[in-house]
Amino acid sequence: MAGKDIRFTDPVAEDRALLDTESRIAIAGHPLHAMLVAFPIALTVSVLGADLLYWWTADSFWAQVAGWAAFGAFVMGVIAGITGTVELLVVRGIRNRSASWTHFILAVMLLSLIGANWALRIGQPQAAVLPLGMMLSFVAVGVTAVTGWHGGKLVFDYRIGTKAPDARPPHAPKSRARR
Repeated sequence: MAGKDIRFTDPVAEDRALLDTESRIAIAGHPLHAMLVAFPIALTVSVLGADLLYWWTADSFWAQVAGWAAFGAFVMGVIAGITGTVELLVVRGIRNRSASWTHFILAVMLLSLIGANWALRIGQPQAAVLPLGMMLSFVAVGVTAVTGWHGGKLVFDYRIGTKAPDARPPHAPKSRARR
């Protein structure tokens, strides 16, 4: 095949449906979901910290703090989850990626853990800490780490929620002519 110009292209770069990844729920171009997830992440870690401080000091204050932090983590997680779910369903380039659905499933599992941790503490914050509350807190922090890592990967590797500066996704290699 002398003289023929053969071009290799990235199949992702050829699928224009994957290029539409810009957030539809944003304030001044900043995706709302990305801004909101910081709250449930910090509050989930705070629940574990308060549980550990209660275990160390036996001060009922820390059991109360853990209960309120679990409540805040759940409420803010639901709000962040709503914005993320709308983005997932509305933006075709997000919806068409299996990695987005994996992040969604992890986030729903995490919300279930946080909700269970909060429900366990209602009316009995001190009795709920040891052992079940603390175990739920450890698991929730672990799932938070995995879910957050996966969400970050979506943003940084696939540019989910961002506007691409050009038509080619940042991870797609440039096509090269082979002679």
